[in-house]
Amino acid sequence: MSLLDSPQAQALLDDAVVEPDTLRSCRRNLTTFLDRYLPLFYRKEQAANAVVVVEGLLSDLARKTCEPIARRQGRHRKPIQFFVGAGKWDDEAVMAEMRRHVVQAFGDPHGVLILDNSGFPKKGAASCGVKRQWCGRLGKIENCQVGVFLSYATRHGCAPLDRRLFLPEEWAADPARRLQTHVPPAVAFRTKGRLAAEMLARHAAEIPHAWIVADDEFGRAAEFRAQLRSRGERYLLDVPCDTLVRDLESPRPPRRRRGAGRKKERPFRRVDAWLQRQPPTRWERFLIREGEKGPLEVLAMTVRVRARQEQRVGAEERLLVIRTVEETPRISFALSNAEPEAPLAELVRVAGQRHRIEEFFEAAKGEAGLNQYEVRSWTGWHHHLTLSLLALWFLTLEKRRLGEKNPRPDRPADTPAFLAIAS
Repeated sequence: MSLLDSPQAQALLDDAVVEPDTLRSCRRNLTTFLDRYLPLFYRKEQAANAVVVVEGLLSDLARKTCEPIARRQGRHRKPIQFFVGAGKWDDEAVMAEMRRHVVQAFGDPHGVLILDNSGFPKKGAASCGVKRQWCGRLGKIENCQVGVFLSYATRHGCAPLDRRLFLPEEWAADPARRLQTHVPPAVAFRTKGRLAAEMLARHAAEIPHAWIVADDEFGRAAEFRAQLRSRGERYLLDVPCDTLVRDLESPRPPRRRRGAGRKKERPFRRVDAWLQRQPPTRWERFLIREGEKGPLEVLAMTVRVRARQEQRVGAEERLLVIRTVEETPRISFALSNAEPEAPLAELVRVAGQRHRIEEFFEAAKGEAGLNQYEVRSWTGWHHHLTLSLLALWFLTLEKRRLGEKNPRPDRPADTPAFLAIAS
């Protein structure tokens, strides 16, 4: 008997069957979903083009750029390309409506706002903002564009909230390239941290949340952490292993002479060097979730610290250290302004949300064509990303609906190419 003939395999295959009625309901749901957004496009032909592009992004096309999307729908290529690349419709209005929709569907006062960068590898030098810079997707410096994203994670799922194209300083200062790629005059050079801070300033008040998390590109900036504290935000931000901290829970060094002179300060140490001095008994074990190959667990510890900020000592924070339980463990460090009584288990839970969004965006690049575009302008990038995130948001809602109908832990993760089957 082959493996597929076993009762367990047959049960899994039966569970993975997607009935025609389910696919037809997906088609109906997409129409209803888009009815909320189509009035934001100024003309009927723009609304019709939006439907064509979103359907194409959700299809089984191998390459989800404008030309194959138009060909699939029997449309001329140029109107679709113009609609995405230079059409006069307000992508910010579409994103604002998406945020309202996300709050209605997923809003949770315990939610987590997530800041992240995503690289889009590109050939040549003509695409807006492209240069040799760190590309997280490739794990190296490469010719790419970089987007800064704000996302949302709750017990209901993950959802996109906003996106901004990072414009490097040399691009911002080059009038010829700005003109060629239609960069608006009001757009000046902003660091990724500044872009992230601006998105939070614009949207955080309207999104119910309890935490802000981000990777070490944001966490390493003491100024960014200070801004979050001044706004009353509770954060958990990754930091690199060379971050210098002072352990506030360790004994002070003894004075040279008892009772004479000022008390000595605790020394600053790199967080990885501090970790080497901790006893194994300090680790606590936590179950993250059940995985396909067994439970996913991590070890964690926390300590009160002050981080060194150039020539100053920062505010009191908590250092969180997490180590994966696997053959080759991975260790991460994060700083938080969480109150001392916040449980370690809560910090570990929140830290896991950032990794959920990384998986979420990787899926987006495969399922909603997030990185499959041929536009070169500032407008084209934001138009494409808006339509792709709109498709991703619909897909997220449908996965949740289908998952609720099939609540088994081994249910299929996706309903691939449902539009191609249901049409």
